[in-house]
Amino acid sequence: MHRWFNELWYPGARRSLWLAAARLGLLPLSSVFAAVSALRRGAYRSGIFSRAALPVPVIVVGNLSVGGTGKTPCVLWLVQALTARGWHPGIVTRGYGGATRTPHMVTSSSDPAVVGDEPVLLARRSGVAVCAGRNRVAAGRYLLAQSSGQSVDIIVSDDGLQHYALHRDAEIVVIDATRGFGNGSLLPAGPLRESPGRLRGVTAVVLNGVADTDASAMREVLRASAPQLLLIAMQMRGSDVRPVCGDGAAQTLAAFAGRTVHAVAGIGNPQRFFSLLRAAGLTIVEHAFPDHHAWQPGDLAFADASPVLMTGKDAVKCSGFADARLFAVAVDAVLAEADAAALFARILPLLRSQPRTH
Repeated sequence: MHRWFNELWYPGARRSLWLAAARLGLLPLSSVFAAVSALRRGAYRSGIFSRAALPVPVIVVGNLSVGGTGKTPCVLWLVQALTARGWHPGIVTRGYGGATRTPHMVTSSSDPAVVGDEPVLLARRSGVAVCAGRNRVAAGRYLLAQSSGQSVDIIVSDDGLQHYALHRDAEIVVIDATRGFGNGSLLPAGPLRESPGRLRGVTAVVLNGVADTDASAMREVLRASAPQLLLIAMQMRGSDVRPVCGDGAAQTLAAFAGRTVHAVAGIGNPQRFFSLLRAAGLTIVEHAFPDHHAWQPGDLAFADASPVLMTGKDAVKCSGFADARLFAVAVDAVLAEADAAALFARILPLLRSQPRTH
C-alpha cells in the first residue's frame, strides 16, 4: 500500500493510464477532505473552536504533505540556533507509531514502541526536554510542568501545522525540493494535507535540497502560491557514523567511501538518504522500507557481511538486536548564515517574550 501511494502521489517520469485512473477515482474523496479541512480551519479562525496559548512562545515546524520532508533535522537545527541566541527550548512531538495516548517525557533510553521513533531521536540529539503526545496542547503543558527546573522558555513543535488547537507564534513549513507537492492533489488522491495557498499565512518556508536540479521550478511554484513568502534554503549533510549497538568510536562517512554497503531507510523519502550516501562516495545496495517501519532482525539478514548504514530514526528501533554490522548515520541540516539571519529576523519580532538572561 505504501509503495502504491508513493507511485500515485509522486509519479515522476512514470506516467501510466492506471495511475491517472486511480487519481481520478480518488478525487471526489479529496474534495471531501478539502471541504472538511477548510471548515475545520475556518472554525478555529472564527473562534467556534478555541485555541489554547501556552505561557511561552511556540514555533511550529510542519509541512503541507504526508511523509518526510526534513522536519526533524530542521527542528534540531532550530533548537540549536535558539539555544545559541539565549533561549531554553523544549520540543513537543506527536510520537507517531508510539502506543501512548497521554503525554510522555522522552529520554534517550525511552522505548520507541511507547513514544515513537522520532521523539527518541530528538531526545538523543537535541539535548533539550522532549515530550511526545497526540494532543500538542496537553504535551506542551506537561513538558512545562515537568521541566520547570530547566526553565523552558520556548517550545518547538515537531509537526503540528494542522493542529490548530495549539496557538503558535510562528510557523515554518519544510518542503522537499525534489518531491515538491507531488501530483498536486489533496489526500487521498495526492500527498497534500492542505493546499499550497496555506503558505500565504506562514512565517517562512524552508526548501530542503535546493541543490537539486528541479529546485528552481519548485521556487517558482512557491512564489506563485505566496509572492511575499520568505524562502530559506536548507541542505542535508551526513555527519558522524556510530555503531547502533553502542560499541566503538564514531566514524565519518568518508571512512566508508569506496566500499559497498547496505543502505536501509524506513523514512518518508528513502532516496534522499541514499543520495546523501552516494554523494559521500559510497557504493550502496538500496533497501527502502515504509516510513516508521517496525524493524525486525530478519529485515537486515543480508547474505553478505557488508556494513549496514541506516538513518538515526531507524536505528533507535534496532538497538535491541543490533550487531557490529549496523551503523547509524547522523544527518544535520545546514543553512547559510544569511538565510539563518533572515529567518530569525522574521521570527523574533513575532515571539511574545525574549529569552531570560542567564
